[in-house]
Amino acid sequence: MKVEQIYTGCLAQGAYYIESAGEAVIIDPLRETKPYLDKLEKTGAKLKYIFETHFHADFVSGHLDLAKATGATIVYGPMAETNYDIHSAKDGEILKVGNISFKVLHTPGHTMESSTFLLQDENGKDYAIFTGDTLFLGDVGRPDLAIKQGSVTKEDLAGYLFDSLREKIMPLADEVIVYPAHGAGSACGKNLSKETFGLLGEQKQTNYALRENMTREEFIAEVTAGLLPPPQYFAENAMMNKAGYDSFTEVLQRGDRALSPEEFETIAEAEEALILDTRDREAFTEAHIPNSIFIGIDGSFAPWVGALIVDIRQPILIVAPEGRAEEVVTRLSRVGYDHSLGYLKGGIEAWRAAGKEIDTIANIDPAAFVEKAQQELDGEILDTRKPTEFLSEHLTDATNFPLDYINSNMNKLDRDKTYYLHCGSGYRSVIAASILRARGFEHLVNIREGWKGLKETELSKTDYLCPSKMSQEVIDEALAAVV
Repeated sequence: MKVEQIYTGCLAQGAYYIESAGEAVIIDPLRETKPYLDKLEKTGAKLKYIFETHFHADFVSGHLDLAKATGATIVYGPMAETNYDIHSAKDGEILKVGNISFKVLHTPGHTMESSTFLLQDENGKDYAIFTGDTLFLGDVGRPDLAIKQGSVTKEDLAGYLFDSLREKIMPLADEVIVYPAHGAGSACGKNLSKETFGLLGEQKQTNYALRENMTREEFIAEVTAGLLPPPQYFAENAMMNKAGYDSFTEVLQRGDRALSPEEFETIAEAEEALILDTRDREAFTEAHIPNSIFIGIDGSFAPWVGALIVDIRQPILIVAPEGRAEEVVTRLSRVGYDHSLGYLKGGIEAWRAAGKEIDTIANIDPAAFVEKAQQELDGEILDTRKPTEFLSEHLTDATNFPLDYINSNMNKLDRDKTYYLHCGSGYRSVIAASILRARGFEHLVNIREGWKGLKETELSKTDYLCPSKMSQEVIDEALAAVV
């Protein structure tokens, strides 16, 4: 028996490849199928099943293309209704793969169709559970992401999740391995561990949601408390996974197309395309196409695309680092942005050589900013980090302006004012500056290296605040101010 976790850091997502006696199963695959097909070809195994733990909201799964390429059967748990052929497994059903078995455990709560797959080894012993978003390390799946089904509320789903955990998961042996669909960084939970797998016994001891003496009412209150609104693309991705989508091959052919500056400009105007610049943040601030948006490929690219580009069907033109256009198109497709129309051949240098207009965003080093601020600052400070980061430590005179909610909070700013922006390290603040710049804000200065850089200067403790305690009430109040 072979069990392999295939972890994608950008999405904090775990897919799984399990093989036994020449047969294989893949659980929760990503959109592009080539890595899985290469693995199958290398081992000579036949893919028997593709297990989907639920209708994913944070990425588009590769189940349809993978099934078409291999003939494997797509398996969901009970209550999953799709626009394509699946095997809808019954609760408790056993599915054989080589010399091992999978027992389907219907575990509604994160969504109604959510199911956990219990792997039993060659001797019939419970070995591991693939929990999807039902159980994470340190947390459980949030109960407010399900595709709407009648009048089911997040409180109802939280109640179902309480029952699922206690009736299906917690009775299993402590030595059973937990393989979740996500780790830290995912928006599918509130407080996920950085570890990507662990033992169930450890979770029984440390995971707040598995407290033995917890009442149903306490569980519902704790699981639903402090939930930020989900990224707007989540509902779109869940529906694509349920209804179907274009082949990844078609998406790649459409988007991985080299365009001259003239072609690029013509298509941008004709299609009202968004220009997405995925280069290094320093390179973007020094020179970029006017009105383009920066989301660097080397950061948390796909989640920020999904959070900030409101229309999932938006035509997109790409400015990419040399040789990485295909990667950009691929990672866009992982979150359902399938309408890439091509990339700028030769990059910004070709654009400049063609005599096209260039824009910039001013940068300031942390030490220079601190010196300027301690004299007299000619503007306001916008801290683009999350409210919890801001509450932990922030500059005394800063305003929390989280990048997550920039589209809804932009009307609070004054286009005639100068704004100094920072985040934790400099990535998010450049994204924010690019969006503001594209919307007509001209007086913007990005603080290089963000809070990390500021803390390394001679910044006096009187210049920043360090709240000693963040109660839930304090956090809720801060969220209400920015959401």
